[in-house]
Amino acid sequence: MAVYVYSIVASTHPQRLDGLDGVGDPPGELRKVSAGKLSAIVGEATEDLRARRRDLAAHQAVQERLMADGTVLPLQFGFTTTDDDAVRTVLEDGADDFAERLRTLEGCVEYHLKAAQDEDALLRRILEESDEAHSLNEQIKSGRGGPDLPLTLGEKVAQEVQAHQGRLATSIAEALRSLTRDERQSQPTGDDFLSVSFLVTRENEDRFRTAEKKLADDLGTDVDLRVYGPLPTYSFV
Repeated sequence: MAVYVYSIVASTHPQRLDGLDGVGDPPGELRKVSAGKLSAIVGEATEDLRARRRDLAAHQAVQERLMADGTVLPLQFGFTTTDDDAVRTVLEDGADDFAERLRTLEGCVEYHLKAAQDEDALLRRILEESDEAHSLNEQIKSGRGGPDLPLTLGEKVAQEVQAHQGRLATSIAEALRSLTRDERQSQPTGDDFLSVSFLVTRENEDRFRTAEKKLADDLGTDVDLRVYGPLPTYSFV
């Protein structure tokens, strides 16, 4: 069996773990390993632990319980080590860094924002706003030009899409930045052109959510903004 590490907290954190199940089948019992002014919340897990829905939910439930009572350094799902001594060594070696991160994240939560755009609406906009793309499209529709014209138009449209969405991503982040303490960009997936995590203080949560809703209204139905949170501060540990 391996020691599964959920998160790191200050030793003064209440660390209420009653009623919570750990990951694994059967669930590993939750406990704490302490070193100096820090504690790690740990449990047991088999070496072949996989990211099944039940285990992901158990991992998240531990973070949310701890987050409700104070500042947490949440570890991503799947972090294991050999034994309690290895956990203590990590806490001791990184004591100053962990303490600094806990101070930085005190009173904060994470909100994750993703954005996608309706492809048909974006294409229409590009054909309206780009003289070159509009001209190429008109030539194709009229039957003029050579066989390479569709490829040329496709390349031009792709360039315009990238530029347009880059500008839009920047403007979205800038519109919310003043209400946040920090941010982390990540690579968008699927149809999204923006994936960004914001570090938001508890006192600014309502204003942040209100600003995001207003921004979504201003952008209209062609842009799909999705905000997730409040979350444990995974992106800022």
